[in-house]
Formats: sequence, C-alpha cells, structure tokens
Amino acid sequence: MNNIYVLPCTDNPKDRMKNVGVKALSDFELLSIIIGDDVKGKKLTELANEILEIFDSRECESALKSLSKIQGFSEDRVKQLLAEYEFFRRRVVSSGVYIKTPQSVLPLLLHYSDRKQEHLIVVSLTGANEVIAVRCVSIGLVDSAPVHPREVFADVLVDRASAIILAHNHPSGDTTPSNYDLDATKEIKAAGDILKINLLDHIIFTQRSYYSFLENKILCNRSHPHSKNTFG
Repeated sequence: MNNIYVLPCTDNPKDRMKNVGVKALSDFELLSIIIGDDVKGKKLTELANEILEIFDSRECESALKSLSKIQGFSEDRVKQLLAEYEFFRRRVVSSGVYIKTPQSVLPLLLHYSDRKQEHLIVVSLTGANEVIAVRCVSIGLVDSAPVHPREVFADVLVDRASAIILAHNHPSGDTTPSNYDLDATKEIKAAGDILKINLLDHIIFTQRSYYSFLENKILCNRSHPHSKNTFG
C-alpha cells in the first residue's frame, strides 16, 4: 500500500479554492462552484449531489435528458453545464497524457475517491500508453461494483485501444483487494488476452492511499513481464 497526501478540508468550496488551489477540490466542490446558487426550493448541496450522480452513471449525451428532469434546473443551464463538460473533456483527451507507472494514472482517478459507492473506472490506452479515454463503467454498493467483461471492453473496442488499466475506489478506506476483486481481475484479464488488449494494471484507491496489482506482482505486464512498477 502506498500513501497519498491529502489536504485538509474546509466547508466553503470557494475558500478552499483560494487556500489550496482548484486541483485540490473534489468533483462535488467544483460542481457547487459552477452551479453557483440554489435552484427554486432545492439546496445547492442537494442539487450538486443529484447532478454528480447523473454524470457518474451516464455518458454526456444521455445525461442531457436526465438533467432536464431536475426540477427548477432550466434547459439553458443544462445546456451550459453540458457544454462546459464536453469542452474540457476534449481538452483533457487531446492534451496527450502518457501513463508510465501506476502513480502516473492516479491524477485521472482521485476525483472518484470521495464517492460513497464503488466506481469501476476503465482507462483506454494506445500502444504507446497514451490515454484515449477514462470512463466509469459500473457503480455498485458500498463494498462492491459488479462488472461483466462486456461492460469493460464495449467502449474500449470502439476506441481501438491496445491496453487498459482498471481502477476502483474503496469507500471503506482499506485498499486491500477482496476475493471478488481478485476473481474479477482474472476474468477481465482473460477476456483481454482473447481480444489482444493488455490489462496493464488494476488499481484500488482511496483519498489517502492506493494498491497496484502490478506493483504487488498479482498482475504481470505481458509486454515487460519482469517489470515491477512500470508499464514499459
């Protein structure tokens, strides 16, 4: 298990942004600042949680219909929020992020670390380990996120990815892999081998620490089988 330094929290997101910088804010805090104020009888915290749940569980396009059903949230505000989401998503994808070690993928994952349910994330990569996309493919209970290989590889195949990294948060704060984590990883790796898509690593993370299957020699990088903590 490896440690991640976490900055202390305060109640006001704008004060936190001033004190610790925008990168230290959670998704909830960022969304609260974007929304700006309460909406017709609904508290900002309630609204931000509702919107965050929609973005966690849906692609941008399908989120439009769900966001439009939020009482008091106008169509113009929905469109503005989706436009901001898509604009910055494109900038992240096009910027060319290369993943070399388990630690180098953590900045793409840690905004999920405060979730109260397990979120299974799939990072699609090119043959040179450049990030193509980062997607949440399953949201589960407090201690599990059920997943089938078809859910993992459906969009990965469309991406024409050469490799993937799996990751999921542990709301309990303990990064120790469960028996389910171990079995699911073996199943997904076997499916990837058939598809010729390399499973580079499975990372379990919390706000303070992470656990890498590759670093702990549970998963072997077939491109560099003797490497302990790099993806080549």
